Amino acid sequence: MFNKFLRENKIAAALLLVIRLYLGYSWFTAGLHKITGGFDAGGYLKGAVANPVKGPDGSMVYGWYIEFLKGFAIPKVDLFNVLIPWGELLVGLGLLLGCLTTAAMFFGLVMNFSFFLAGTVSHNPTDIFLGFIILAAGYNAGRYGLDRWVIPFIRKTSKLGNDKGATRTTA
Repeated sequence: MFNKFLRENKIAAALLLVIRLYLGYSWFTAGLHKITGGFDAGGYLKGAVANPVKGPDGSMVYGWYIEFLKGFAIPKVDLFNVLIPWGELLVGLGLLLGCLTTAAMFFGLVMNFSFFLAGTVSHNPTDIFLGFIILAAGYNAGRYGLDRWVIPFIRKTSKLGNDKGATRTTA
């Protein structure tokens, strides 16, 4: 019942707009500050490896994530120095404009969980909670945004492409 409300109700779409704009502004400004302020993820990544998330018994909780950071992220820090700020900016832009909203929110959640796994709590739990609401709402989260036109266009174009492909394979 709640999911139907989130996915179909116009009042829910208005509430989702407020959440979407809040998260979009947060992501956009975070990315913009990193792009214009000279961002280097190296120190953060090394700090996450040096001080991993530990359980109540003192043992490392997300050892697999620390191995990912050591084996991939730190050696490729130049890639992450581009991906993180531009990813944040584009997620924010997608949410602010309501364009490809669910895709933007999915990638926002991937980054939220990445920060969380690295030990940064900050506002991540709130952002994750609100992000899942946006994701669960699907198209309705972008109803009052560019998704109103973009999603029908993609569906129409995709259907035309599928119809043409079916014609070619049967001929």
